[in-house]
Amino acid sequence: MEKVQCVRGTYDLYGDAKRKMNKVVATGATVVEKYGFEEIETPIFEFTEVFARNLGDTSDIVTKEMYCFEDKGGESLTLRPEGTAGVVRAFVSNGMQQNLPVKFFYHGPMFRYERPQKGRQRQFTQFGVELLGVETPQADIEVIAMAYEFLEKLGLSGQVTVEINSLGDAESRDAYRQKLVAYLQEHFDELSEDSKNRLERNPLRILDSKEECDKAVVENAPRYADSLNEASKQFFGDVLHGLDLLGIKYRVNDRLVRGLDYYSHTVFELTTDKLGAQGTVLAGGRYNGLVAQMGGGDVAGIGWACGVERLSMLLDETPYKQRPIAVIPVGEDAQNAALKIAHQLRLNGFCVEQSYSGNMKKRLMKANKVNAAYAVILGSDELANGSATLKNLDTGEQKNVALDKLTEELK
Repeated sequence: MEKVQCVRGTYDLYGDAKRKMNKVVATGATVVEKYGFEEIETPIFEFTEVFARNLGDTSDIVTKEMYCFEDKGGESLTLRPEGTAGVVRAFVSNGMQQNLPVKFFYHGPMFRYERPQKGRQRQFTQFGVELLGVETPQADIEVIAMAYEFLEKLGLSGQVTVEINSLGDAESRDAYRQKLVAYLQEHFDELSEDSKNRLERNPLRILDSKEECDKAVVENAPRYADSLNEASKQFFGDVLHGLDLLGIKYRVNDRLVRGLDYYSHTVFELTTDKLGAQGTVLAGGRYNGLVAQMGGGDVAGIGWACGVERLSMLLDETPYKQRPIAVIPVGEDAQNAALKIAHQLRLNGFCVEQSYSGNMKKRLMKANKVNAAYAVILGSDELANGSATLKNLDTGEQKNVALDKLTEELK
């Protein structure tokens, strides 16, 4: 029979890799909870329109990457490709508009059909935050500061760059769109086929193209900053001033637009060159029109998300794993006593590996294989005396310890 494999773009997660990912999620939760964010969990699949309508019908996610299927009732459903649209849908569905501001964080699997590469798979884990109901720059400053602290706590602050830009309000966006379309039409024949298709429907996406021919055209495109109105300039200036006050270093990148259609005003990415060409490890921005698109009224929003796998690959150290205690019975008579002692040690907070079979030599070999710190050896002589032999597996030293003192001795 042919060996069964994972589906391309998926993988099994265990051991050190899983512990690193757990550390990323736990660190993120610890940081964002200090800012008043509460965890939310939305369904892994939603009605297709939740993503198709709100991510923009010219985005790569919608046109190329979504996993869509029809269920037995004839409904079109989609595995979630990102977290924001689902959280906003939950905000609207549950009538949370009366409790503003609303702060949520989430983590879990997302799905995109794209070419698998280092740190980027078709099923991947995302950690993200959404802050709904705050229109002022303080929200932008807070979420960026939160992202920066998150990476600091992971020991990555010296390895990342904060890149930031402003897309301005609707007026500014329309003004820039007209300038950009006029410029790109002059270079229409030089664009990729994808960009030609986007030119009328969503020309800003062309700025984000990875095609070399598009990059060459974009190099001399009009600058977004030149189209910002005074209100948008003031908003962006306030955000940058707040980051300066907090000592957060950044680089203004006027070509940064982000890949989804719902962004406005502040957009940002935290990037690194530690993982090769795909350098973004955390990204986000403001999306003041998304809630209204879903029928939830004029509610401002801002958030960010990160790929947990990609962040975990940047961790220098594997998170600490508690070393176990090996309980080794010698002979059938000691089996029941070993079972009780192992149970008692676990109740007292120890990680315990029970040795199920084999002679003393094999059981000690198994204890060393799982990196046990101590072995608790129970033979007939020890049981007769109400004691156990406690062996330090690092030094080889051993001594006799009364069973009622065993927990205290190990602590």
